[in-house]
Amino acid sequence: MKQRGEKITMLTAYDYPTAQMLDASGVHCLLVGDSLGMVVQGHDTTIPVTLEQMIYHGEIVARGAKRAMVIVDLPFPVGQINVTHTVKAAAKILKQTQCQAVKMEGGHQQADSIAALVDAGIPTIAHIGLRPQSVHAIGGYRVQRDADRLMKDALAAQSAGAFCVLMECVPSELAQQVTQSLNVPTIGIGAGPHCDGQVLVTNDLLGWNGGNVPKFVRKYAQLQQQAKEAIEGYCRDVQNGDFPAPKESF
Repeated sequence: MKQRGEKITMLTAYDYPTAQMLDASGVHCLLVGDSLGMVVQGHDTTIPVTLEQMIYHGEIVARGAKRAMVIVDLPFPVGQINVTHTVKAAAKILKQTQCQAVKMEGGHQQADSIAALVDAGIPTIAHIGLRPQSVHAIGGYRVQRDADRLMKDALAAQSAGAFCVLMECVPSELAQQVTQSLNVPTIGIGAGPHCDGQVLVTNDLLGWNGGNVPKFVRKYAQLQQQAKEAIEGYCRDVQNGDFPAPKESF
């Protein structure tokens, strides 16, 4: 697709019905992200998410996807302990979820782990730029503007065997330079239009989350408001005795 200039679509999925819907809608890749810690579990960061939780969500998403590639995140600190631990954890994910690939945060510092994963037959995506698992070390969620660091990470990940590089919160021109320098595709989130593909959190684009969403999100629906109105209608009908009606009774 990169060679043909065709854009790649990726969205997050954390459950079976969402995976079914995204798969039927033509999304190319479903990412079971550790973002579930914030989107599903209500944490402030992704750090509390465990390997067992990623396997649980990955398994039910993979069951709902008949066509799309399913990628599961390696949660903190799986990729930060040692290479052997990383490979064992990734192999466990691949074996128990039936996904097709894993995603690992890091670039040149994690190159040995990426290479070991690939050598073990585990397709791997590298995640560079803003890395949510390192949010405390980098001082919060902010745009990453270190061009030398970003390019070094991207090239190291590609050399180690990553089949794709995801870039988060990177200036558009810088993301374009990285994309043009790599043979493997890039997926952007808050990285401008020049990446080979894009990923968003599905709950954000559907307007299913409350509160503010990042600048890079485009809301394609307002499902939370629609659902709220539907539930208020249900409560009203029950309290007024209008539900269930004869047609809804035995």
